[in-house]
Amino acid sequence: MHAPTATLTFRNRNYTFDPLQPLDISLPLAAGPENVNCFWAEPVQVETITVGDFVGSVAAGGATNYQRVHLTPHGNGTHTECYGHISPDPAATLDQCLRRFLFVAQVVTVAPRRQENGDLMVMANDVLAKVEGTHLPEALVLRTLPNSEAKRTAHYSGTNPAYLEPALAQFLAENQIEHLLLDLPSVDREEDGGALLAHRAFWQYPAAVRTNATITELIFVPDAVADGLFLLNLQVTSLVLDASPSRPVLYALAPAAAAPAPTVFFSEAPH
Repeated sequence: MHAPTATLTFRNRNYTFDPLQPLDISLPLAAGPENVNCFWAEPVQVETITVGDFVGSVAAGGATNYQRVHLTPHGNGTHTECYGHISPDPAATLDQCLRRFLFVAQVVTVAPRRQENGDLMVMANDVLAKVEGTHLPEALVLRTLPNSEAKRTAHYSGTNPAYLEPALAQFLAENQIEHLLLDLPSVDREEDGGALLAHRAFWQYPAAVRTNATITELIFVPDAVADGLFLLNLQVTSLVLDASPSRPVLYALAPAAAAPAPTVFFSEAPH
């Protein structure tokens, strides 16, 4: 039995992918402290609802499970945010900013560099050296080194984790790369006095805001996923907030012949 093959055309190049081979790069949310966490967010809490004689737990004798979840999108698990994260605009919510969900993405692996002040920073030149200049993707997925399973349960609060050189965020904005995904808690320093230089550069805020651009933090890209081009399916919850828990899923892209079989077809949306 042949594996199903879908096709897409991007920047006048043809690619194929297998829609039955998803690569989930999100970190799931679960109750308790054994989850990735940052910015002093409380652990995810799941509470069973009881109303009168009703108990929302089958294990406790109820007919159905019915639970309340307490979470902080920016601090618990993989999440996607829009420019509303740094703007007072009430219309700057993710459900309004993110209207497409399929993008061509490039996975790039880099090692942050130690700065004179001791900070670890992902440098623009290290990333640019791995991004193909004439065929830039719509989304960039950054995997930082060292990479280990420990990222799945890391507690980053108070550790001053690695962050991005603002020049990298500026490059992404200038080259219309609209979606940035990374395995760090933030594109900026944990405590920077509110400067938020990379956030502001990526969204070009406030002078020329890129309202459709998003940042997804706290992903995890396993070592088995090679650097290269992928189809990205960026799944989010439709919350009227600046951020949402999210589930980015990748599908490996392979070069196709000039005239691929018309199984499924995606084409780059006009800018």
